[in-house]
Parts: sequence; C-alpha cells; structure tokens
Amino acid sequence: MNNTSKLILIALLAGMVAVSGCNKKTRKAEGSDMGDGVSTSGTGTEFGPDGKPLGDWQSGASADLLSQTRIYFAYDSSELDVDSMAVAEAHAAFLLNNPSTRVVLEGHADERGTREYNLALGERRAQSVADVFIALGVSAMNIDNVSYGEENPVAEGHDDSSWHLNRRVEIRYDR
Repeated sequence: MNNTSKLILIALLAGMVAVSGCNKKTRKAEGSDMGDGVSTSGTGTEFGPDGKPLGDWQSGASADLLSQTRIYFAYDSSELDVDSMAVAEAHAAFLLNNPSTRVVLEGHADERGTREYNLALGERRAQSVADVFIALGVSAMNIDNVSYGEENPVAEGHDDSSWHLNRRVEIRYDR
C-alpha cells in the first residue's frame, strides 16, 4: 500500500469514526442473512478474553457490530467495504479499551485459485484488517495474522453464495 493510499485510508477512517457516533441505525455485515438458514453473524468466538460475550462490553450499535466476528470480501479482493469497515472499527475500539487483549485475524479464501494463491490472499485479507486496527491505534504487538487459504470453508457448496461465505477474515480473541 503506497503512502497516498494510506493517507486516504486514514482520512476515511477518521471521517467514519466521527460519523459513526451519530448513526442510530444498526448495521449488518454483508452476507449476515443469506436467507438460506445460514447465520453468518458470528463464529462461535463472540467472547472477550474473560469469557464475557463481546456485546456485554458495549451497548447499542457497537455491541451489534462487535458480535460480528467475520469480515467478508469480494472475489479476489482484500479491500474492506463500508459495512466491513464498521465492524473492524468496532473491534479496534474494543481493543483500544482493552489494551492487554490479543487478537488473531484468520484469513480465508474460497476454493477457486491454487492453494498457494489462496494462502497469500488469506494473508492479505488478514493484513487489511490488521492495517485498519493499527491505523486506529491498536498496538501491532496485540495482533497476530494467520492464513488458512481455502482449507477451512464454512460453506461446502460450489456456488456464489458458498464462495461468498468462505471469503472472510475471522476475528478471534485470545483468552
């Protein structure tokens, strides 16, 4: 990422942080309701380091965003969209308020592409989320990235909706 892109990202993040405090609507992550009975709003790791549900740390829209521990990506992309950015910002705020908490960002890809390419793509996706956290003040020492590529799908199908669910970063807190 070049310096111009970093400056634009920081400016956008600052603007989104300023505006998000005024927004009373609850946002849903892309793909959080696929209409097929599959819930994608969490990964089963929606708990903070002391075992309390993440939603207990904050209230309202922040709690809803914190309960979303998956960030989804477009095909062959590691860029966060607006909804994903809101989720990342909520988790960054949580980490800033809990500076001893460590987080693992697990990057994933769908089954298309070679194993090596998908591992690299998963790493880029995890790093994109880490970059947002760091830009918002989270210590890089508290963030670990890992890529699973296509190895751990959450949806076994071979269609667009399954592929969409598998293109993700999972946010997991160390206890």
